[in-house]
Amino acid sequence: SIPIAKQLASIKALGKGSDLEKGFATVALVYNNSADPEGKLSKAETKSLLQTQFGGFIQGQENKPKYQEIISALDEESENKIDFEDFMILLVSLTLMSDLLQEIKNVKTTK
Repeated sequence: SIPIAKQLASIKALGKGSDLEKGFATVALVYNNSADPEGKLSKAETKSLLQTQFGGFIQGQENKPKYQEIISALDEESENKIDFEDFMILLVSLTLMSDLLQEIKNVKTTK
């Protein structure tokens, strides 16, 4: 398996891409590297990917009802698969409820 950084570097259009473009490209590559040939993830694979690649955002969220709702949905109907669009909505939802988001908002930038 080729490291994500190397995969990103191979995308010529991102050579002078912005941080945001590279961030979204990274999400797409992580997803695609885990997806099946149809471009989808099982719910179990999605849950595993979140735990291994998104742990900083979901850490400490276990007791929040919305988090429990999202994770229990991944445990139900395991034959249903997640496409990239649903995966992105899932990431945004988890990010918005994350304690890490508040920490990110509090980071001071120099201008």
